[in-house]
Amino acid sequence: MRKRRARRAALVAVLAIGATGCAGPIAAPIAGRSVVTGVGADDMLKLRAGPGTGFRIVAGLPEGSVVVNRGCSRVGGTPWCEVELAESRGLRGYVSGHYLRDE
Repeated sequence: MRKRRARRAALVAVLAIGATGCAGPIAAPIAGRSVVTGVGADDMLKLRAGPGTGFRIVAGLPEGSVVVNRGCSRVGGTPWCEVELAESRGLRGYVSGHYLRDE
């Protein structure tokens, strides 16, 4: 009976951690080609050195830019995706997944 309660408590703890938006894989978008969308015509999506706003900006990506999405994880409630510019291999960084659409 104690083992069952301990297992149940551990499962509840794991589910609670997953529901809080801590770092971990998310469902969308997954690895593949994605298009930058939702940024204004006079704005750019910030390509950052790491997954979060505290990392330096590497480049700005205009609306319609095509990237190779290497996968996403949730950090602080925001999906951050590791991407590489499709036309400029080697230019890599992280962008908010809110601004990516599968191609």
